[in-house]
Amino acid sequence: MTAPHIVGPASVLGEALSEASPDMMRQLLQTMLNALLSADADAVIGAEWGQPSPTRTTHRNGYRHRDLDTRVGTLDIAVPKLRSGTYFPDWLMERRKRAASALITVAADCYLAGVSTRRMDKLVKTLGINALSKSQVSRMASDLDQLVDDFRHRPLDDAGPFTFVTADALTMKVREGGRVINTVVLLATGVNNDGHREVLGLRVATSETGSAWNEFFADFVARGLSGVLLVTSDAHTGLREAISANLPGASWQRCRTHHAANLMDVTPKSVWLAVKAMLHSVYDQLDADAVNAQYDRLLDYVDDKWPAVHERLDTARTDVLAFTSFPKEIWTQIWSNNPTERLNREIRRRTDSVGIFPNRDAIVRLVGAVLAEQTDEWAEGRRYLGLDVLARSRAAILTDPPTEPGHEPMPALTA
Repeated sequence: MTAPHIVGPASVLGEALSEASPDMMRQLLQTMLNALLSADADAVIGAEWGQPSPTRTTHRNGYRHRDLDTRVGTLDIAVPKLRSGTYFPDWLMERRKRAASALITVAADCYLAGVSTRRMDKLVKTLGINALSKSQVSRMASDLDQLVDDFRHRPLDDAGPFTFVTADALTMKVREGGRVINTVVLLATGVNNDGHREVLGLRVATSETGSAWNEFFADFVARGLSGVLLVTSDAHTGLREAISANLPGASWQRCRTHHAANLMDVTPKSVWLAVKAMLHSVYDQLDADAVNAQYDRLLDYVDDKWPAVHERLDTARTDVLAFTSFPKEIWTQIWSNNPTERLNREIRRRTDSVGIFPNRDAIVRLVGAVLAEQTDEWAEGRRYLGLDVLARSRAAILTDPPTEPGHEPMPALTA
């Protein structure tokens, strides 16, 4: 809309009716809303559009267009821009997606905390906003915090059992006590009884300790997490202990990607490519017996030449090959944390714009909103694992597998 907000309702209605347009309601609503915005902007400026006035404080400077979804369709809303100052309607801002609203409030928190930077100025302006009042920040943050809080503490028993779970941690910078420190965001995902992935929860901790992981998993159990057969993660000692303490019936799958990185630390550079190729060939086998046989050949290959490599491989064998107890067609989904790493990249994409968070609540607000959106997208998308393979996975664990020499049998579990 580039004309004055003074609209002739009769002429607009007459034209729409004469054309018998099926989009009449949408066009009328769009025209009326744009007229209201123009009138509201005139009130902020202190003068009507195109009219000289001693009370005028600034002038128009074009429009920024925003889509507004309504029951009669998507409307093209033209928000007036000002040469100085700002104008943006609250009702349109609050209809942004949750993560976008979270990003706005995080930036606003930085301003209110006195830690604004040029990067924060640029961030807010890219969102089409030149300033935010404390009342706007308070209202948006309150609504978003309640949404994230409901998501983080929702019951899990209705969606269970969660057969497969992954856990990981991300480092975030936050300003506390006048200095910048590192915190960690603990997060976990699971495959529910319908075969879809869900984010089980997140927690911000000072550091990745055993007690932090234990409280994290204890909260899952209190909220109804059950039926976990396998947890995939890196080899953090505190994380492993938390899994054992809170999910005693679950096996632990050591992420094959993290394991390879750890193995490289003790392998001479001159032979790493050969060891890496043999390690990859272990995962290329067609069944559990072939996987174990190839792992034996790898151990034989490094036994005499590189004892440190042999010890590392032999110690990790049971945990690295835990995936072989489940059907072959889901090995790629459960033997590493790679699916969670993709989620981590999405979180980083959103949080890198912030850099240093003003407080821990801001971390929970933004990351929680991203995770809630991702869970919604997973629920509406295709199943991560089929119902048939989930049923066979549970049945495979309930049936005692044959015991191989030197290996402890997996305990029977209930879903």
